[in-house]
Amino acid sequence: MIAILLDGDRLEIEEGSRLRDVVPGRDPACCVAIVRPGTRESTETKSYRLTTTAGEVVVELTEEGRRAFLSPDLTMPLTLHWHDRYAAAFGPFSTRIVPARTTHLYENGDLVLGCGGYDPKHSYLIFSRGRHSSDFGADAAGGVIGRVVSGRGVLDRWGTGDRITGIAPVISWADTSRSFTTRDSDLVLEDGMEIVTFLGITASGYPGMLFSETTSRSVEHMLLALQDGHFVVGRSASTYILDERREETDVPAAENLPRREGSVTVRTRGRSRGSLYIYLQDLPKTPSHTTLGQVTHGLEIPRLAKEGDILCIRLEPRQFDLVGLPLDTAIETAASRNIETMVDTMGPDRVVIEQTPETTLESLAAGKVSLTTIALEKVVDIVLDDENAPGSCDIFRRLTGLHLHDVGRMPFFFTFEDVYLFKPKIPLGVKIIPEHTPQDLVPAASLAITNDSRRGSGLVGVRLSENREFGPTSEPFEGTNLIGKVRDIEKLKHLKEKEIVFIREVRE
Repeated sequence: MIAILLDGDRLEIEEGSRLRDVVPGRDPACCVAIVRPGTRESTETKSYRLTTTAGEVVVELTEEGRRAFLSPDLTMPLTLHWHDRYAAAFGPFSTRIVPARTTHLYENGDLVLGCGGYDPKHSYLIFSRGRHSSDFGADAAGGVIGRVVSGRGVLDRWGTGDRITGIAPVISWADTSRSFTTRDSDLVLEDGMEIVTFLGITASGYPGMLFSETTSRSVEHMLLALQDGHFVVGRSASTYILDERREETDVPAAENLPRREGSVTVRTRGRSRGSLYIYLQDLPKTPSHTTLGQVTHGLEIPRLAKEGDILCIRLEPRQFDLVGLPLDTAIETAASRNIETMVDTMGPDRVVIEQTPETTLESLAAGKVSLTTIALEKVVDIVLDDENAPGSCDIFRRLTGLHLHDVGRMPFFFTFEDVYLFKPKIPLGVKIIPEHTPQDLVPAASLAITNDSRRGSGLVGVRLSENREFGPTSEPFEGTNLIGKVRDIEKLKHLKEKEIVFIREVRE
């Protein structure tokens, strides 16, 4: 038998076991972090990860703190002995501190080594939850042995019965020569190896629900960008990794905080705006970044990740968005998250087109949402062709709102012969370059957008019958970008000019 660490838990497994044996059902697209035996000892590190029953906390220790953590008297588990609004204490265990019996000022995130009854044999790890003054039975210097750099939200979640179950060093960049990311399910595991399979992220303002309206909208961008459970590494640098999939998306600037290790931010202006960043080192704040959340588990994965790696994400909370769902499904989804629904019109075959409040944090805080619905017969299903027209499909989703929800909308312009035209508003600066233009024939029910080679750039059209001369927007082939097809052609025949048409993207 050999022993390994799997996401912080110690496992004993058969020698020769492979990755697939200990992580069955793993998402094959995602990388896991592998830290080989001996790597931890090869490099000194100031950061340690504390695994607790409420989540992970990463602390940066002083030299005194490192000595305390390496002491044989500090054995796991440590139970939460007491807590209040200002601090939480785990222990007891024995130390040799000399209590000064004086009050000291502590900041949010300070880690203090103190004792109860001024008896060092009853010492505690005390986490400060906020700025306050107290006498924790610490030494004359105040007993601050470290500072929480990741997982501060966990401090507020600790309650009676919680425990610290493990303490381990966090790898530094010098460790990467013997550590790596892999998707190889046949990897043979070694004794003492550590495996980290996912990245846990907690959104700003959650679970305490202390957030502004602007923060809730910026956090929604992150929840939407990562709703598929993946962080796709488009760029890997020494200080951050970057997911560029929602680049060029406008996100409101909210919390402008220092970029701490494990911080998740979004760039709100300039190049790469809308991209998500995970920081690997502490950096000063910048006006071009808004903080969206904090890594609470698995910081080893982004430290080791390479460009092109896909990381599995577990978000707290998951996005709550009912727009586009059938009404009965929406009500069931809301009930599963203890959210009350108030519906404008009850009945079968109805689809949600609006949700109030709009954002996840606001909906969870309120505990109820109002839903606006429409009859399914008024919703037109479409299929988009990302394989052949990725750029044009992306523009179309942004113009109609399909990049935010499962249901989008666009104004009906007019119809003639077998052509139906729609005129979404085109923001300044949007360029629609020729892409996937027809060659010999436009099939019936084709959906297209006029490209920048014609004056009517941005016009969307559908043609009911096939045509060998003009595209769905009645433009020549060179001015037509084919982007998909319409599934519900019959529903178009009932449209009226200037009517808002609701569309729903479906997959084939």
